[in-house]
Amino acid sequence: MEYRRLGASGLQVSEVALGSWLTFGSAVDVPRTREVVHAAFDLGVNFFDTADAYAGGKGEQALGEALRGIPRPYVVIATKCFFPMSERPNDRGLSRKHIFESVEASLRRLGTDYLDVHQCHRPDPTTPIEETVRAYEDLVRQGKLLYWGVSEWRAHQIVDACRIADQRDAYRPISNQPQYSILRRGIEANVLPVCRQEGLGQVVFSPLAQGVLTGKYSGGARPAGSRAVDAERNQFMNAFLAEEVIERVERLKPAADELGISVAQLALAWCLRDPGVSSVIVGATTTGQIEENAKASGLRLPDELVSRIDALFPA
Repeated sequence: MEYRRLGASGLQVSEVALGSWLTFGSAVDVPRTREVVHAAFDLGVNFFDTADAYAGGKGEQALGEALRGIPRPYVVIATKCFFPMSERPNDRGLSRKHIFESVEASLRRLGTDYLDVHQCHRPDPTTPIEETVRAYEDLVRQGKLLYWGVSEWRAHQIVDACRIADQRDAYRPISNQPQYSILRRGIEANVLPVCRQEGLGQVVFSPLAQGVLTGKYSGGARPAGSRAVDAERNQFMNAFLAEEVIERVERLKPAADELGISVAQLALAWCLRDPGVSSVIVGATTTGQIEENAKASGLRLPDELVSRIDALFPA
């Protein structure tokens, strides 16, 4: 496993991170969660990502239980808040009140005294960015957070947060967590350049496009036990399962074969080709999946191959 700095900070994170969206606390039971987490750690993964909203808090709880036995300084734990956690009007968003209360709840569920990275799961149009920045400044100074970041923010919102932090001599965000893959390249036009300028590292989610970029759905296959046949977990997949998309994904296999790697490893290495990407977040329900994905770390794709992929999947 190789490691990269998270943005302009000194924090080192594994190129492959283990996430818990749609897996821990829901699709994966506690014993298997522990197996997957410990297998990831043994492979060199030190970055574990979750969110308060994952499985209504059960994702954090499952990850916290799975991390027991691993020395706390050895891992980087990242979580998020924004989405509603109840019907109460203040139990959502990025207000000072909700961020403070969400952080306390996440600390309890994860069983830790501090969080390495806390992220704004989405921008909150109802709360001034200044309020959010000041809340994070206070939490960092209290020692409950070491760093903070954002997720799926637009370029101008990232700039605003950085400028407000600078004006108040406060801690800037160090990371952005966007969707990014061969099939979803929207951040390349504006978000990536702004993050390079402002010193935010990308921690990308869905780098395998919900599993489509593993090649498992070639020929229209829907393997038993896969996310595509799970009604509770496939709600974000429809666009990726279009026949035309699957046909283009199938054309990645010869390229992967040339390098002696899997299509999934090719897709992850493609994301990591950009130095602005600090880590790719993968989900795993078995130890075999994390073992396969971890091998993408350190892979370097030939420029000619990257050009071919760009021609097949233009930005």
